[in-house]
Amino acid sequence: MKKSILSILLLMPILLLSQTIDVQKKVLMVVSSYGKDMGSMRPGYEFDEFSQAYLIFKNNNLSIDVASPKGGKVEPDKYNTEKLYNKMLLEDKHAINLLDNTKATADVKADDYDAIYIVGGKGAMFDLPFDPSLQDIVLNLYERNNTVISSVCHGPAAFVNIKSDGDYIIKDVEITSFCNIEEELFGKKWVKEFPFGLETKLIERGAIFKQTDFMLSKVVVSGKFVTGQNPFSTTRSAEAVVTSLGLVPVDRELYNDERSAYLIQDLLNKNYTIKWAENELAENEVNYDLPLIAAYGYYKILASTENIEGLKQGVALVELTTPYFFNENLQLLLAKTHISLNNKKRAVQIANELISKNLLKEQAEELLKTLG
Repeated sequence: MKKSILSILLLMPILLLSQTIDVQKKVLMVVSSYGKDMGSMRPGYEFDEFSQAYLIFKNNNLSIDVASPKGGKVEPDKYNTEKLYNKMLLEDKHAINLLDNTKATADVKADDYDAIYIVGGKGAMFDLPFDPSLQDIVLNLYERNNTVISSVCHGPAAFVNIKSDGDYIIKDVEITSFCNIEEELFGKKWVKEFPFGLETKLIERGAIFKQTDFMLSKVVVSGKFVTGQNPFSTTRSAEAVVTSLGLVPVDRELYNDERSAYLIQDLLNKNYTIKWAENELAENEVNYDLPLIAAYGYYKILASTENIEGLKQGVALVELTTPYFFNENLQLLLAKTHISLNNKKRAVQIANELISKNLLKEQAEELLKTLG
């Protein structure tokens, strides 16, 4: 008897230790197999979205596998290799090996995973909704407890054909995705070939669709579903997955393009003033992607032809970046927009500046003639 008690006492530290060790959570990242020739022949997955989400999962100690409908090497659309998160991913030999040797969804054991994260990119529209093995994986996670079903951008296309007990699994679920206005502004190359419009199809399936302004961060958590609207929603959607798994996301530095998107969003939502933004850029220019802010202003103008407030916001964003990023075509659009806003004096100033720099001189002179 004494020996039995002694044995138990000796085992107690080991038993207590085993109870305090958390089991590592496991996430399956899914990418499209459809891409060919870096998106020139067929669209693939978005490398930016994969790299940002992968790095967050890795830094939060999740175990990561990567799958695709066909398995094997997958092809992304063309991407910027100089972006910090892409450079970091490209230097990660293990991550690259996962992309070069993705698991075929037919070979995935869904019970092995606590979460799925479906990466976007236009290729997702062509193969993910019609992959029965992927549907089985998602349905398995849907019907188990303590699991997370997540996606970003075009990734929610994978959900539109999945049913449980006769109903689509996204019925009455709040969901976001790349939305119709974003397709109109940025999806012109492939959108006519899509088998369906994503926002429209999600609504048809009974989802409660949520969105913010185009190409700004929007993450929706609804039950076990976590969805991000667009590429600029990737980091926050990935961190929402970490949180939904019961973990606390580790602190990190924001990327320059990410920080820039948040600045735009804060300005449009009137959380900060243009004066604040001017001071912020003057003091921390290197922390921002100024061409991105200018480009957003450009698209805001294009999307706001009958919206005076939207035109003013677009103009403000372009002018915010003009001291750092000068583009003659953007400046000409700015002058024309000022005319639409009855700011003829400012339009004349911009046109004269273009003429003095011998940039789009003929067009600027023609613009001045229309003003008398």
